[in-house]
Parts: sequence; structure tokens; C-alpha cells
Amino acid sequence: MSSPVEHAALVALLREGRRPWQVYAELVEDTGSALHVLEHELERDEVPETLFDQGLGGDAALARVDVSAAIDEAAGDLAAWRSAGIDAVTILGPSYPQNLRGVQHRPPLLFVAGELLPADARAISVVGSRAPTGAGVATAHRIAGDLADAGFTVFSGLAAGIDATAHTASLAAGGRTVAVVGTGLRCCYPPQNAELAQRIAQECALVSQFWPDSPPTRRSFPMRNAVMSGMTLGTVIVEASHASGTRIQARLALAQGRPVFIHHSLLPQPWARELAARPGAYPITSAEQVLAVVERLTADEQLVADEVTAGAPGR
Repeated sequence: MSSPVEHAALVALLREGRRPWQVYAELVEDTGSALHVLEHELERDEVPETLFDQGLGGDAALARVDVSAAIDEAAGDLAAWRSAGIDAVTILGPSYPQNLRGVQHRPPLLFVAGELLPADARAISVVGSRAPTGAGVATAHRIAGDLADAGFTVFSGLAAGIDATAHTASLAAGGRTVAVVGTGLRCCYPPQNAELAQRIAQECALVSQFWPDSPPTRRSFPMRNAVMSGMTLGTVIVEASHASGTRIQARLALAQGRPVFIHHSLLPQPWARELAARPGAYPITSAEQVLAVVERLTADEQLVADEVTAGAPGR
């Protein structure tokens, strides 16, 4: 279990470090200590890289002062976030989503408003167009509601259109829904979904891999999609165009070994037919078909994504 010092050390590492976050995720898991990695990072200018593997340091006294200051600042931030209802879940902690642990580019830190439950590993993403047709909205509402009725947590991205419909349908069915967002949790995009975001945080969970005050960017939404697909057992695409960002999630999900379900109404589009022909992609018309595939791809009803990855057959 991650201690308060390790918790703060990871925040300090991500703030002070100069390498990609996914590199730090691997280093922290490999060493079992964010503090150890942080000490090394603050000494990198003085210490040869080869010494890291030997557990050796340089000017230890200087490093202790720098590390202590960085950790104190991070601990203060953690306390402020907690007072605002935002928890920081680290990759070394027991609350880190189990499905996401099996993803190559997993973030080392997630911010959560609300509460993630172990049952949220039994999850499906429902995503699609920000400007859907009436038929698309009806389809998303039906599929998300049926998944919720079957005991699955419905994930989506809090975007306008299909995403918002998936969230509201899950709540209306009395189920759980989790929003994985492309901003920090102190921001809301789009602004018109602020009330929905607040309800999801109160009743279920909002999740972000970005610092709480981070605004939306073009890069943040594909990163959000990777986390959403990584936290779920499969992705349902309800309605989308050839230019939709939803296609990014489909590509990422397949790369992660997670099945992608394409609603049959999309098949007249060339991109959808091409996607449907790929191993791990399945045209569907109902939630029942989604559930049948997911149940078949998981062994002994252990609904975790590692088993989907290991057991997914070809088409």
C-alpha cells in the first residue's frame, strides 16, 4: 500500500520530472517506490545514469533537502485537493483500477471525484458523436440502460451527444456510470454538462489523468480515450462520422486487446466496414450481443481486462 510520503513523492515526481508520465509509471512499479525514483530524478545531473540500477546516489544531503521540499509542496496540494473533493489515486495504491494496470501507457496518477468501486471493473464504454441523430440518441439510451440493468458500469467521456446520453441513461436505470474526462476535475467541458458532471461525482465517479486545473486541449482528449478504453472491458460505438474522435478510442481499444462493438447503423460508412473487419471488432445491434461477446471472452466470469486480452480469439 502506498504511504502518504510515497503518495506525495509521486505527485512531486510528476511535477519535477522531465520524462513522460508512462515512463515514471513503469519505473515506480518496477522499483516499488516513487520516493526512490524522485530522489534519482533530482540527482540526474550529478549522477551517472548507470548508477540508478545500482541504487547509488550523488550528493545525498543536497538530494534530501530538494526531495523534502518537493514532497512538502506535493503534500500540501494533496490536502487541498482532498478538501475540494478530489482524491489522487496512485499506481502503487490498492484503489488504482485493476483493468488499467494491464495497459502499456497507463498513467501513474488518476484524479477521482466521487468513488471508484471494485465493481467498476465490470465495465463497458459507450461513446459516439457529439452531434447525434435522434436515432443515435435512442440507440445509446437503450444500450447504456440495458448494460446498466445487466450490472455493468457504463463509462463515457462526458461529451455532448452520445456520451451525455450514455451517462444519463445509466443513471436513469439505477446503475453506475463513470465519466473519464479530458480536462482537470476543476474544469468542465463542455460547460453545459456541468450539472451532469456534478451528479456523476456525487453518485458515482469522475476520473481524470490531468492536474485538477488543466483546461481542455487537442491532445488531452485522445489521452482521455486511452484511459477510458483501458478501464473497461470493451467499447461500444453508437454513432460517429469518419472524422470522429471516437475512432481514436476504437484504435486504442483494439491495441489494448479490448473488443470494439460497432452499431450496425454505421456499416454503410467505409471506415466502419473497415473497422468491423478487424480482429476484435464486432458489429452489433443490442446490448445483449455486447454481453454475449464479453462473457465469452472472459474466463470463469472473472471480468477483468487482463483475461480479455489473454483470451480474445480471432474473428
